[in-house]
Amino acid sequence: MSLFWIAAALLSALALAFVLTPLLRVWVRASADISQEAVNIGIYRDQLRELDADLASGSITGDQYARARADIESRVLEESARSDGAGAPPAATRTLAATLALALPVAAFSLYLAIGTPSALDPEAVKPPVEESDPLSADQIAGMVEKLAARLKEEPGNVEGWVMLARSYGVLRRFAEAAQAYGRASSLRPDDAQLMVDHADALAMAQGRSLDGEPERLIAKAVGIDPANVKARLLAGTVAFEKRDFAGAVAHWRAALDRLPPDAQEMAESIRASITEAETKAGTGSGAGRAAAPAEAPAAAPAGKSGISGTVSLAPALAARAAPEDVVFIFARAAEGPRMPVAILRKQVKDLPLEFRLDDSMAMSPGATLSAAGRLVVGARVSRSGNAIPKPGDLEALSGPVAANASGLTLTIDKVVQ
Repeated sequence: MSLFWIAAALLSALALAFVLTPLLRVWVRASADISQEAVNIGIYRDQLRELDADLASGSITGDQYARARADIESRVLEESARSDGAGAPPAATRTLAATLALALPVAAFSLYLAIGTPSALDPEAVKPPVEESDPLSADQIAGMVEKLAARLKEEPGNVEGWVMLARSYGVLRRFAEAAQAYGRASSLRPDDAQLMVDHADALAMAQGRSLDGEPERLIAKAVGIDPANVKARLLAGTVAFEKRDFAGAVAHWRAALDRLPPDAQEMAESIRASITEAETKAGTGSGAGRAAAPAEAPAAAPAGKSGISGTVSLAPALAARAAPEDVVFIFARAAEGPRMPVAILRKQVKDLPLEFRLDDSMAMSPGATLSAAGRLVVGARVSRSGNAIPKPGDLEALSGPVAANASGLTLTIDKVVQ
């Protein structure tokens, strides 16, 4: 705004300069003429005094004196006539110049207020109005989704495209098609736990929010690949709750709660409410016995007391094949039966060598604890992908079968997974 007024003042001064300069020149010339007139009259007076002196001294005759005086008086009259025509303008010129100097800016400002846009000086007033775009209609969205589906027929290996298509179908509540799209994406990334659990979620929605069957299988697999995946843990807790395994549900939901970001307070409150409900149901004995029974089987090692401890290090010969940020999984699994870890600990290569302890508090499920598993195989694996499932190129160490309370184990990661 101040810049505008500075510019306006400069332009006004420039306009006044164009208008007033000719007037001031006239005033200067007129002033000069008046000054010259005064000088001339003074000269004439001196000439008259000299003429009187010459007559008195007898230097000139009376006729000469009369002619000379008449000549001087004639020139004085001519000078006076010129001054009458040129003497008035200086005062009028000065008045006109002063009037214009005041009137021109005032008139310009008044004219601007009358026909200009004073509100343009307010930055807030000149902001362009925010146009609210019309929301896309359902038909428009559907059309865009169909175009994406057509493009993916030409680019079947585009994982991100399949994920986008699946999410779009989800928005349109076309869950069966969303599940198919997630399935295509998962087939391209078979070890992606997030895609797996999203696929399970879409399948469950397509079959009336039921997690039975394929959704349950995918959720369990996702938890095995990435135990820290919040959505996988939440859905696994729901599966356990629906099967009346309330202790298992609490374990999964607590694992999810521990991994929530600090700003997810609303979700945290919802999870706490679910945990409270499951704990209440478990306290009534309606299903809690089934979850607790496996943990009570080994009398010599009650739940929460068993633990395996030892040290893990990386063989110097393989140190160049691991980056400091690579994930290290330290796990225990049953020596006989399923190869899914019973308990797992996540570290990084930069933490090696380290001492570790695995106990029932780290169990993947309350129904499958260290103390309930009998003999165990303990392992340590460096995973470049960050997935718990071994892949070729991972580095690994495995112990032989040990008891659930073994201590002093030494694991040296010295083998490459083939």
